[in-house]
Amino acid sequence: GEEALRTTYRQVWVAAPDSCNLCLLCSRLSGTDLNYSGMEATRCALNLAISPLGSPAAKGVRSRTVACSADSPKRRSFLRFGKKGLLGVAGATTGLAASEFAQRTLARSQPGGGGGGNGGNINWGNGGNGGNGGHGGWESSNGAAWAMTSEEESFYCEQIETQNLMTGPGVPTQAELFGDLKCQPGTWVTRQDLSDDLAALLNTGLFQNVDANVEPLETGYKVCFKFREKIWPAMMSFQVTGATILPDWIDKAVLKAAGKNNFTTVNTLAQAKTLIEDWYHENGFVFGTVSSFDGMDNGRVVANVHEGKISSVSSKVCDPQGNEIPGGGSVNPHVVHREMPFKVGELYNLDDGKRALRDIFALNLFDNVQVVPRPDESDPNLVKVEMVLSERPMKTAEVETEWSLAPGPKGRPNLVSYKPGGSIFFEHRNLQGEGRQLYGSVSSMNLFAPQEDLGFKLEYTRPYCRGSRDPNKTNFKLSAFNSRKLCAAFAAGPGMDDAPAVWVDRAGAKASITESYSAQSKLALAAVAQEVTTRDESGQVCTQGFRPLPNGQLASDGPPTTLSYNGTDRTLFLQANLARDNTYFLNGSPVGARDIYQVDQGLGPLGGGAFFNRMQASFTRFIKLKSPKPRSALPPLMLVTSAKYANCIGDLPAYEAFTLGGPYSVRGYSVGELGVCRRKLELAGELRVPIPYANNQAYAFYEMGTDLGSSKEVRGNPTEYMRRVGHGSSYGAGLKLGSCRFEYVVDGNMGKGDWHVRFGERF
Repeated sequence: GEEALRTTYRQVWVAAPDSCNLCLLCSRLSGTDLNYSGMEATRCALNLAISPLGSPAAKGVRSRTVACSADSPKRRSFLRFGKKGLLGVAGATTGLAASEFAQRTLARSQPGGGGGGNGGNINWGNGGNGGNGGHGGWESSNGAAWAMTSEEESFYCEQIETQNLMTGPGVPTQAELFGDLKCQPGTWVTRQDLSDDLAALLNTGLFQNVDANVEPLETGYKVCFKFREKIWPAMMSFQVTGATILPDWIDKAVLKAAGKNNFTTVNTLAQAKTLIEDWYHENGFVFGTVSSFDGMDNGRVVANVHEGKISSVSSKVCDPQGNEIPGGGSVNPHVVHREMPFKVGELYNLDDGKRALRDIFALNLFDNVQVVPRPDESDPNLVKVEMVLSERPMKTAEVETEWSLAPGPKGRPNLVSYKPGGSIFFEHRNLQGEGRQLYGSVSSMNLFAPQEDLGFKLEYTRPYCRGSRDPNKTNFKLSAFNSRKLCAAFAAGPGMDDAPAVWVDRAGAKASITESYSAQSKLALAAVAQEVTTRDESGQVCTQGFRPLPNGQLASDGPPTTLSYNGTDRTLFLQANLARDNTYFLNGSPVGARDIYQVDQGLGPLGGGAFFNRMQASFTRFIKLKSPKPRSALPPLMLVTSAKYANCIGDLPAYEAFTLGGPYSVRGYSVGELGVCRRKLELAGELRVPIPYANNQAYAFYEMGTDLGSSKEVRGNPTEYMRRVGHGSSYGAGLKLGSCRFEYVVDGNMGKGDWHVRFGERF
């Protein structure tokens, strides 16, 4: 029997005793005194006697040749022998642990010994092969023996390899599986560590068996993990538990995909996991995950899902260094919480996080806003949402001064005036800690005599004027203003010399209420009282427009600038503005629809001025013709269409008439160059093509506008007086780079083209 053990490579199967103790042979050689439970003497496949304790058949066998583990009566353990000793043991141990047995025999083992297993084998170089917990010595490649004790045995892991490890979407990667293992490249590892790692890999439930080969290298050892995939019966049914929003077609899709195979594997489950989690993540539910699968043994598979239900919502204010401020900041917490879309008991959604960032930033109270969702410590299946805020200075004041330069007689820059212009600005963003804001600014081109062109604006805003629970976030705004703008109604037409500018001064007050129905859809109602005065370039009141004559003189017989004949109008009117906007940005390009309606109603005698009704309606569609590829940064192929109609009845001064032409009307013309009218229609179309690698868009467009014959209905007919045609079109192409648009536009009336640089969106 001894000769056979030393010279034969084969497996020896030994029936385990009923008491699950080690057999006589092992107990004799390991120095233990375990009872044999009265089993009759018998012989194994190598004719090696197995008999009661003290039998001569067990004497004289060298310790290096034996290692074994007991098993339950329903299973068997096997011994594998080689020329240098025991190669390995496999089988789950229930009596004396294989690792403990191997440690007891280690002191007498020669290089190449090994120990028992717990579902996997450890093969030591060209001699050792032990299962989970096995120990033994080995030889390095250069023949030098490694001396180890049972308590301090370790080897240097230089390299890790894997064989037959499954790969694919949803399957754990090698990095994920090996991240928490003790055996890592560049570390010292004991046999017990390696055994623990095998047990950890098996406990994942992904593998039928895991073995490890340890091979010597020049400076250490290479560990090769060998995997055998787990296989279950074919999937007969599939259902998901724990899901509240998952559509029904997911179950059918998983079952249809699994029906193509005659058995269920880890890859089958991984495909189901990927399909479920992709749906959650594509719809913004980033905490939606498959935690486990059940029922594979009988083909009735159940996926257990955690969707990320919110357990709590909180906020904290931090200083610039990131430290939490005790007691919070100056903003009352409910001001922040009423802007949060998160609710306890609902699922966390990434779109809600984006809304929270947008709405809280819009308060103009914080420099930095972070949404921090994380698993709840008490229940990892729940989500805690915390807002981390950094407040802005609540009170600010600024003073700016400026001097203007202009080219002198020889081209040298000269000071236009030694008198400085400038502005004074102040703001309080958080009155009474409720987020109410007060803003004011004063500006003038001559601070020494500001009454000449003084402009000012004073504005008070109160958010949530109907209470913090108002779903429409109604805010009230009261403002007083004095502004000066150039009147496009009296601009010169094409082919004319520049006409003297007419400026429109507006001073008055406005009170408005705004309701928000979504992020971009709003309704605003306002009452406006104002005094309008028209002035020439010198600041004097002017009652009529001017145009240059061929002899260089100015004709002052132009259209009246105001309804009254003294150059000043006082009006009171109501205003309503409704915006329906569901656009969103896809890789920097807007997609969706936007409709805007505006109506102004003059109160006539009640306001001491004009009685009129003026309306405008615009309809814009951003049509996605082709979606970009997944994970692509390219904007989509887009078609943009736009139509705008405007009409006015009643008293209408020239400065309130509709202008035709301009970068936001008909491109290629200056503002008002085509005409001033009571009615107008504008149509536009633009095709936007993505540019590979640049992640931008090139575009081509066509636009047209017409006054519908209404220019002559404006008092004094400024369109005819300034030699404008009342209609026009343009076409061209351009390139969009960030927020800039570089475009070449051809004037459809004159047939001439020119380059333009614009900023922002056209529509």
